[in-house]
Amino acid sequence: MEDSKNDSKRLEDPISIAQSGGVSKDERSHTVPTGNPSSTRPRKKELPLSGKTCREDASQEEKQTYVTGWKLFSLMFALITSVFVVLLDMIIIVTAIPKITSTFHSLSDVGWYGAAYNLASSALQPLAGKFYTYFQTKWTFLTYLFVFEVGSLVCALATSSSMFIAGRVVAGIGSSGLQSGAFSIISDAAPLAKQPFLIGTTMALVQLATASGPLVGGALTEYASWRWCFYINLPIGAVAAALILLIGIPDRRQSTGSKAVKAVIAEYDVYGFLFFVPTLVMLLLAFEWGGSKFPFKSATIIGLFLGGGITAVLFIIWESRQGQHAMIPLHIIRKRQNYSACVIMLTLLGTVFIASYYLPIYFQSVKGASPFKAGADMLYAIITQIVIALVSGVLCQKVGYYLPFAVASAVLLCIGNGLFTTFSVHTITAEWAGYQVLIGVGRGIGMQVPMIVVQANTPRQFIPPAMAFLTFCQTFGGAVFLAVANAIFNNQLQNGLEKIPDLDSDKIIRAGAFGIREAVPADKLEPVLESYADGVDSVFYLALAQAIVCLVFSCMVGWKDIRKEETSEEDKQT
Repeated sequence: MEDSKNDSKRLEDPISIAQSGGVSKDERSHTVPTGNPSSTRPRKKELPLSGKTCREDASQEEKQTYVTGWKLFSLMFALITSVFVVLLDMIIIVTAIPKITSTFHSLSDVGWYGAAYNLASSALQPLAGKFYTYFQTKWTFLTYLFVFEVGSLVCALATSSSMFIAGRVVAGIGSSGLQSGAFSIISDAAPLAKQPFLIGTTMALVQLATASGPLVGGALTEYASWRWCFYINLPIGAVAAALILLIGIPDRRQSTGSKAVKAVIAEYDVYGFLFFVPTLVMLLLAFEWGGSKFPFKSATIIGLFLGGGITAVLFIIWESRQGQHAMIPLHIIRKRQNYSACVIMLTLLGTVFIASYYLPIYFQSVKGASPFKAGADMLYAIITQIVIALVSGVLCQKVGYYLPFAVASAVLLCIGNGLFTTFSVHTITAEWAGYQVLIGVGRGIGMQVPMIVVQANTPRQFIPPAMAFLTFCQTFGGAVFLAVANAIFNNQLQNGLEKIPDLDSDKIIRAGAFGIREAVPADKLEPVLESYADGVDSVFYLALAQAIVCLVFSCMVGWKDIRKEETSEEDKQT
């Protein structure tokens, strides 16, 4: 009986705790010694971290109802399509930008078309975790989806570059809560043992956006209008919203209305947010502008890095003092398994974004492929990833341990990205296709691992903010690594072209990847193509470094059987 009472206190309603000043009933009058026997001080007002995790409490598993059958299939379809359009929106704009700049005569605004979306999305992702903690998951997700669709509509109807950028900001705000919300819904709709298959399938299918983005964007821009790159989000979002509305989703948070609003206000980390946003903006702008708009040695870039570093230190100090009320759940991230999962997510998705952007450049410049064919040539990795994700999801569900899958994935990514660094003018189809298959196997095995690790090692009430931070690692990491990759590629390409005699390197770069064959004399074409290949190779050295880091942290996620419902003694300790 005593254990039962203790367990119920550990899992006390976070809204009730927020309204009572952030502490559970048994903690409000508790004191602990300060080191001086004659003095006491109030214990810090925090929830016990050790409460039973959401899937480890056997009795709670038995009482929990889950979505099954066609309802689960429909729900997964809705979630996958919602996350799909978010990733599609990030990729599809790449092929539409030339037409957009021609429409608005706004070449100087190009950098903001992507940066506005990434800044809004990254800055608000930690806040999404708060909303999913205190509001019903279903309605919170639909609200984010609605905001994303409004942003897409504004972009489609834009009459000026400023209006288009505003639409990208609104779409970024909406996207900030969709991916973490989808995984939070899965965590409530299915038991942990089935989640590797569901999350693996989701991650694999949404990666189709990375291949279909250039294909769809190129086709719509060429045969219809660039505006349809954003109109296309509206019917997809409408279908997803309709399915979610019709399906009853189990929700651990049943409180709504003024009670939840008061809880969010009470828990909202205003000062943390004020430190976090300028940190993010300055660092992202430093990486976006460095090496392109301004030299890395310029006062502007140095100032952005210094300013971002100072506010980052202030943010970390502040968050460490907020305990469980912090905007980013440092008390959860400090756990070895969880911070390892975050690093895996950051590095693994970093390699995905680099390949998604620079493989098409290799195919279009070195191999002379059209934008449509370049996208089709990437399907070797995408299709392999989907198939392997389905198989590995079932295997992980049967085996019960995620560490072998994390390590195997990282090893294959190291090998695959290492092989990508060997691309040249003379690389044959069998080689680059085979390398992609290897990469696809690595991604398919490990893409779902970070989400499973976090959900298996996090108390139920902290899963939404933990998943939001995991999504932030993906978005912010992708933006930073792409900016660094862009600087590396441009520097390597410029150096290579300058070594070719009697060649205007600036003219070649302005011609773009697809137009170099018209801009380069026939006798100088091969060395120019070699320079492009060397530039792509240098970028994949960055991806290789990420894969190595991913391997190191994959060994640290620990051995945990997700099939077991009982709680280990170690997890019960505070």
